[in-house]
Amino acid sequence: MGVPLFAAVILVVIACMGIFAIGFDQGHMFSLVSGQESFDVQYIHELTHDMRHAAGFPCH
Repeated sequence: MGVPLFAAVILVVIACMGIFAIGFDQGHMFSLVSGQESFDVQYIHELTHDMRHAAGFPCH
């Protein structure tokens, strides 16, 4: 039967959000909640910093 199209679309969206969070986020995801502070502290960037280097994403 295969995977339903809806499930495949949901998985692609989740994967894209994960790639964005690990590879490109510079405070944007938490800025909706904590405002300007999230751009200064960059919680996700610091949490995923080593993973970014291992995956080949430029971050500094």
